[in-house]
Amino acid sequence: MSIWILIPVIVVVLLVVLVVAAIGLYNNLVKLRNRVDNAWSQMEVQLQRRADLIPNLVETVKGYAGHESKTLEAVTEARAAVMGAKTPDQKVEAEGVLDGALGRLFAVAEAYPELKANGNFQQLQAQLAATEDKISYMRQSYNDCVMTYNTAIQTFPGVLLAGSFQPRPSFAAAEGAAAAPQVSF
Repeated sequence: MSIWILIPVIVVVLLVVLVVAAIGLYNNLVKLRNRVDNAWSQMEVQLQRRADLIPNLVETVKGYAGHESKTLEAVTEARAAVMGAKTPDQKVEAEGVLDGALGRLFAVAEAYPELKANGNFQQLQAQLAATEDKISYMRQSYNDCVMTYNTAIQTFPGVLLAGSFQPRPSFAAAEGAAAAPQVSF
């Protein structure tokens, strides 16, 4: 075989290998982006579950501690902000405010022994605690997916094809989360 015939064959083989590698890399980036979107959706399910529990909790507390209206209003307003948040960044910020408001609500509940003994309140508190655990797990899962995705689009060779792929924000702990109030029932 002549060298002139062999050179075009090698070039074509190399081009085919590069195209196949580029397709595989692009498909991997799409898969990672979809995992991030799925993780966010799963977290939103848990956030919605918590938002659905809050009105019942507020109503139960209202029956026992009606004069604590500022605290109850703060929880209601924070829940509305979470429900109205459109972007992940807005949702993260609103969740931080809601976490603080719920902490204050449970601190108020400490002052009412009959409320702590109420079956509805205990059941709602248990459901909320279970939901908070699920939210914590989903935040971790989401952040793991975001880290993998962001690493893939910011490192070589992914950076070569990542023009249409935007980095995603992690779900950071709410401000003051390290100093969460201790509530015991």
